[in-house]
Amino acid sequence: MRLAALCYLALVACLLPAAGSADTPPIAQMETTVPAEHADWTRILKTYVKMGSDGITRFDYAGLKASKADRAALDAYIARFADMDLSARTDANFAAWANLYNAVTVRHIAGRYPLKSIKDGYLTGPWKAVKVRAGGRTVSLDAIEHKILRKTWGTPEVHYSINCASYSCPNLPAKAWEGATLRKDLASAARAYINQARGVDVTPDGLVLSSIYDWFQADFGGSQEAVIAHLLEHAEPGLAGKIRSNPHIAGYHYDWSLNDAAKLKKS
Repeated sequence: MRLAALCYLALVACLLPAAGSADTPPIAQMETTVPAEHADWTRILKTYVKMGSDGITRFDYAGLKASKADRAALDAYIARFADMDLSARTDANFAAWANLYNAVTVRHIAGRYPLKSIKDGYLTGPWKAVKVRAGGRTVSLDAIEHKILRKTWGTPEVHYSINCASYSCPNLPAKAWEGATLRKDLASAARAYINQARGVDVTPDGLVLSSIYDWFQADFGGSQEAVIAHLLEHAEPGLAGKIRSNPHIAGYHYDWSLNDAAKLKKS
């Protein structure tokens, strides 16, 4: 009897799959993707960011204002940053601060909509007045841009990551910045801006550039020559050839009109 029982157990063991076999992959193989940290903001962006035929994104502020659920979701997303540790100089924290800046700006505009410009009702703009709790302190939009992003990271890409709700600002992307893809996505944002006329406009008199390259020339190398070099890094071949043939900067321009998706319906 004992011999028969042992033989039966051995047969059962042979029929059962071995641990870690192809039929039962280990946990490390099963978990192949890492959830995006800013998925809630991406959902809002995908819902309300609209791409125009001119390559410029606009935001459906009216749609967001009309959605109580999405406004609550936006509030909840922003509230997550209140006591988050955002002090380290990492790609993840750059993405967090840039997303927060954009989310707070969108909330501010949606709350005051309709309006023609982010500057409406202010002498110079709302950037010092609009504040949020983040990283354990209260900060303004102005502080996020100048005292955190520009001061901590000090790269030209800062200017392609934040959107001031205006036509001439670099595009508000249809997905959130994420630390894992930040470098690639910022390079794409720079290319999109520079190769569109509101970034670089070639005229018979020379180049008319976005005022960003004037206001923040120090961030782009500190001289007009350095600005031109930066533009050439991201310019498509056709534009690069035109810049090289006449690199003279004839002037700067900036349009503060609201990046309102309602304008797409009228055009």
